[in-house]
Amino acid sequence: MLELFSARAIGMILLFLGAIKQYLCLSLLKNSASSLMNIFQLSCSIFMSLVSRFRAGLKAEIGVFFPMIVLRVLENVAQPNFQQKMIVLRFLEKLCVDSQILVDVFINYDCDVESSNIFERMVNGLLKTAQGVPPGAATTLLPAQDATMKLEALKCLVGVLRSMGDWMNRQLRIPDSHLLKNVEVDDGNTEYANNSHLSNEVGEESVDGGDSHPETGTETSEAASFEQRRAYKLELQEGISLFNRKPRKGIEFLVNAKKVGDSPEEIAAFLKNVSGLDKTLIGDYLGERDDFSLRVMHAYVDSFNFQDMQFDEALRLFLQGFRLPGEAQKIDRITEKFAERYCKCNPKAFTSADTAYVLAYSVIMLNTDAHNPMVKNKMSKADFIRNNRGIDDGQDLPEDYLGSLYDRIVKIEIKMKDDTLIPQSKLPTNSNKILGLDSILNIVIRKRGEGKDLETSDDLIRHMQEQFKAKASKSESVYYAATDVVILKFMVEVCWAPMLAAFSVPLDQSDDEVITYQCLQGFRYAVHVTSVMCMQTQRDAFVTSLAKFTSLHSAADIRQKNIDAIKAIVSIADEDGNYLQEAWEHILTCVSRFEHLHLLGEGAPPDATFFALPQNELEKAKQSKSSILPVLKKKGPGRLQYAAAAARRGSYDSAGVGGHASGVVTTEQMNNLVTNLNMLEQVGSFEMNRIFTRSQKLNSEAIVDFVKALCKVSMEELRSPADPRVFSLTKIVEIAHYNMNRIRLIWSRIWSVLSDFFVTIGCSENLSIAIFAMDSLRQLAMKFLEREELVNYNFQNEFMKPFVIVMRKTNSVEIRELIIRCVSQMVFARVNNVKSGWKIMFMVFTTAASDEHKNIVLLAFETIEKIVRDYFPYITETETTTFTDCVNCLIAFTNSRFNKDVSLNAIAFLRFCALKLAEGELGCSAKNKEKEKAGKPVSSSSSTAKDENSVGPTFTDREDHLYFWFPLLAGLSELTFDPRADIRKSALQVLFDTLRYHGHLFSPALWERVYDSVLFPLFDYVRHAIDPAGFKVHGDGSEHELKDIEEDAWLYETCTVALQLAVDLFVKFYNTVNPILKKVLTLLISFIKRPHQSLAGIGVAAFVRLMSNAGGLFSDEKWQEVVLSLKEAAIETLPDFATIVHSMEDIDIGSAADSLTPTYGASSDASITTEEMEAQRHSKLELAISDTKCRTAVQLLLIQAMMEIYNMHREQLSASNMMVLVETLHAVAVHAHKVNSDHTLRSKLQEVGSLTQMPDPPLLRLESESYQACLNLLQNVIVDKSVLSKEVDVEACLVQLCEEVLHVYIDTASSVSIPESHNGHLKPHWIIPLGSARRRELASRAPLVVATLQVISGLKDSSFDKSLSRFFPLLASLISCEHGSGEVLSALSEMLSSWVGPILLRA
Repeated sequence: MLELFSARAIGMILLFLGAIKQYLCLSLLKNSASSLMNIFQLSCSIFMSLVSRFRAGLKAEIGVFFPMIVLRVLENVAQPNFQQKMIVLRFLEKLCVDSQILVDVFINYDCDVESSNIFERMVNGLLKTAQGVPPGAATTLLPAQDATMKLEALKCLVGVLRSMGDWMNRQLRIPDSHLLKNVEVDDGNTEYANNSHLSNEVGEESVDGGDSHPETGTETSEAASFEQRRAYKLELQEGISLFNRKPRKGIEFLVNAKKVGDSPEEIAAFLKNVSGLDKTLIGDYLGERDDFSLRVMHAYVDSFNFQDMQFDEALRLFLQGFRLPGEAQKIDRITEKFAERYCKCNPKAFTSADTAYVLAYSVIMLNTDAHNPMVKNKMSKADFIRNNRGIDDGQDLPEDYLGSLYDRIVKIEIKMKDDTLIPQSKLPTNSNKILGLDSILNIVIRKRGEGKDLETSDDLIRHMQEQFKAKASKSESVYYAATDVVILKFMVEVCWAPMLAAFSVPLDQSDDEVITYQCLQGFRYAVHVTSVMCMQTQRDAFVTSLAKFTSLHSAADIRQKNIDAIKAIVSIADEDGNYLQEAWEHILTCVSRFEHLHLLGEGAPPDATFFALPQNELEKAKQSKSSILPVLKKKGPGRLQYAAAAARRGSYDSAGVGGHASGVVTTEQMNNLVTNLNMLEQVGSFEMNRIFTRSQKLNSEAIVDFVKALCKVSMEELRSPADPRVFSLTKIVEIAHYNMNRIRLIWSRIWSVLSDFFVTIGCSENLSIAIFAMDSLRQLAMKFLEREELVNYNFQNEFMKPFVIVMRKTNSVEIRELIIRCVSQMVFARVNNVKSGWKIMFMVFTTAASDEHKNIVLLAFETIEKIVRDYFPYITETETTTFTDCVNCLIAFTNSRFNKDVSLNAIAFLRFCALKLAEGELGCSAKNKEKEKAGKPVSSSSSTAKDENSVGPTFTDREDHLYFWFPLLAGLSELTFDPRADIRKSALQVLFDTLRYHGHLFSPALWERVYDSVLFPLFDYVRHAIDPAGFKVHGDGSEHELKDIEEDAWLYETCTVALQLAVDLFVKFYNTVNPILKKVLTLLISFIKRPHQSLAGIGVAAFVRLMSNAGGLFSDEKWQEVVLSLKEAAIETLPDFATIVHSMEDIDIGSAADSLTPTYGASSDASITTEEMEAQRHSKLELAISDTKCRTAVQLLLIQAMMEIYNMHREQLSASNMMVLVETLHAVAVHAHKVNSDHTLRSKLQEVGSLTQMPDPPLLRLESESYQACLNLLQNVIVDKSVLSKEVDVEACLVQLCEEVLHVYIDTASSVSIPESHNGHLKPHWIIPLGSARRRELASRAPLVVATLQVISGLKDSSFDKSLSRFFPLLASLISCEHGSGEVLSALSEMLSSWVGPILLRA
């Protein structure tokens, strides 16, 4: 039953719409052009009802009637009918009450390719009406009528914006608090105001007689669809406009834009069917002779079907679409193709196409002759028949045929389609023509004298109805109901520029209150719509224009309308603050300037009184002579200096009130200023301050934009060195306080803006402003620290970061000191709430530690001292990483160069930190300990600080343990290089005490990292930077000598102690650190290998110390590492005499060269160069001698160390390890003997004996001691390791060594050839007995030989018997040679009597 009722209802609606189209629209069409106002007003009322209630079913009709009734009157600016235009304006005002209508009109017509841009034309027409009659144009309007019409048009424009805003608010569900409600209705509009409910009802109960498509469920959004359609329309119109100027370029543009296909047939269809193309230019294009245009023309003609049509009828149809070109050749080509097409469609009409061609020409000439008023002598019928004789292949066409053709042409002119009603020259050139509405509008625009038959022409009415049906049959006739708010963007793009002009010009030129009110309302609605729709360019244009109209930049010009503009600015800020984005800057600039003027009005001293930079006396004198009125002097001293600047006229873009304008201030300007300052009291400070207090109600995006804009305005205020202001800076502190309760995510974004701002201001050259900024920052930080921060959050760190940046960037001592005091105050006042902020605080103090001013360093350390002593548990309460920040801060203070006590106290606090770390009182360490206990419950953090045995936590090489320990240990390690002895000593003590007392908590891996990264680097400087042999040659004395003293002090005091402590540390924790023995040995060997006697001595002593204390713990493998290290050291430090020889040769060659140089005539420069070269050679020789002496001493120390180590641990050393030592000692002995037996070397050394001060032979002691050590070791191996010695055959080595020693002695005691130099060659001369030097050498060697003979005597009988054959010749030689003392002979005698004699007797 319900379905049946619904079907009937729909049927009744369709019948009703049909009746409206058939009768009401027809009546409206006939009467819309009536000159009777009652009829015209009734027509407008009927049309209003149609638009309000039936627009969905009358899309095509409304598209025709709107231009016919409304736009025709609206666009007539030059000679308007006042009453008609007022009726239309009130119609539009009523139309705007229903916000849905305008949006529907836009999407159904302005976005429809086949329809006129009704909305755009309506807005432009309203703009022209609001601007009035153009200057210089004649008009019949009275001035009062013109003013009334302008005001009504302005109200309509405001109504359009209000309607758009209402629709947008409804679609976006914006609360009512954002709606602009101050809509006033004039008395003259009461009728429409009282009937406004009609449109409201229509909005809810409109009849859906047509197909309405809101498209809410389609795949593409409504906005995207209409955007594409409107873009297509705009591009098509652009192409048509280009075609009407240059046809070829127009076609090319349309083809490239894909609006027309590139084939001749598609282009021909476009030229034939699309409205708006210039008919004359179509004809010109079709008549072109180029190939493509010819093909287009042929396709154009072939598109017609002339079958069964009379010749003149076909010609009329053909010529409706274009105007024939004026060039004969073009007409010829077109006519020729027409004749061919006509004959093809009607093959029996003429004998050939030539007949049709000639006849077409004749008919065209007849049409021109008959209907051109300029032709006086008209062509008769007889003339026409006579002119066309013989054209049908030599035959005549029937006279009746030609006569009837003549009559039809003369009676009805052949016209283009659009020429049906008025001449082409009178056609408008606007978008009506482009969209094909000329033929419709011509019905109602016609003049009375143009034919009475046209007024009631049923044919024309029928023609219009056919056009309605044609439009309704197209797909574009579907009615769309707008729902997507994005469509509003396209509407604003169309109307914003006319709206801006319509509101700006009257507001600038008129002081009328009503006009001012309407313009300001328009600005408010425009800003509301553009802001919500995020149309930045349009929004900024309206806001900037409105801000300029406040005239706050030129206070002397302020009038009442400017005060109203200020109120509008405040209202916009209050109502649309969430959508203003960057436009906030213009609004806050106005607020800043208003506040400045307001303070001047109250007589309060300006900010520049307190914050301006000092001025010189000349500038002060100029200010004192300024023209200031007595009325301002009564207000207070602040006005005297700055009122003149406010009175000057400045530009809107200038920095402050009055801008940078200069010049003399007149008395009139000052009087205006006084009056205007009183006018400003209409806008209370409460309304201005509400902008800032309501900032807490802005949404998350808007508050960030607000803060950015406020910071920019504040920067502009502070930029002036002579007139700085802090109004916005104080407001920044206020709004930060108001918005501090926002969620952290939003507050972080706000603070990122404020942080950069405070950094910039804090580094200002104006000290007063910088101090004010830092104090403001302190206030915010104190407020924020009142809030408790959760664990693992980092916002306090971000919040306080500006303190660090300013501390590092500023050049002002006062600012740095202020920052220290601010941070100190925050710590002591909010220590319970400081969490992640510790990191920033320590960074501030670290920066202060390296400050160049002593008071800042002492102030900062005083604070850090109190923090570490009293508040250490708070530092690592929630974030253990701050422990490292604390350590780094203390290390920075240890480098203080102002006060040694500060450095020593900082080192003491490092010891304290190490103790806390070892006790496990850091949160992270406690947590790790808890995890290591496999989930055992822990009651508190203090209970996790120690393990079950109350020893403490175990630290490994994990990242967190390294993160804690390494900054502390590495910092202490670096301090050992401090030039101050007390600091070095204290740092070294704390470093090794820390490792000694807490090393038992370290894992082996961590110990290895400690040695590699902390302890070994202690000695890098020693191993790589000390000059060889301790021999330094410097150009100047005092500075380098001081440096040498410092190096020696470090070497003998610190390095020795450090190396001993490192060895002791290794011994103490040997069970843990034994895997790194090789690295420790490498360190010690590197000392020994350095060609510096002191360093080598330190290294040897440390090596012996290590072996003495830890040797008993070594395994055989470890001992093997030890002996191999000793071998490496011994081989690397063998004395090298080759360098000495080369240096001596260089000196000899240089001396010879110098002797060949003549002394006379030599310049002083040359002699200086020679002396320098000689000094360099001698210096090189001295260096080589010193290096050799150093190596010799090191070799002796090594031999001594080897024997000490052996004597201490002979029981633990294996035979193989002992043999390594023997091999090492033997290598040293062989090298020494080689040097000692080089007589050439010895003679050269004796030549420079005063310089070298070496004994002769130079390495006799080294040779003797190394051989002696070898003998002792081999004897002990045989005795101690009898079993193992057999495996190695130690006895054979001993016999060989004894034989070698005897050979050396015998060779030395034998007579030798003394070389003599002759002509540069060495040759033997004569043999002489031993001298005293040789006897002394033999005497020195005697103890070794005696020892060797005793060793031989101590061999076992079997071994002695076996080796006697080898020793006997040597013993005989000992008997025959000379000796330096009797020791050898005595020992030899005893040996022969005791051992050799019995053997010989037995033999």
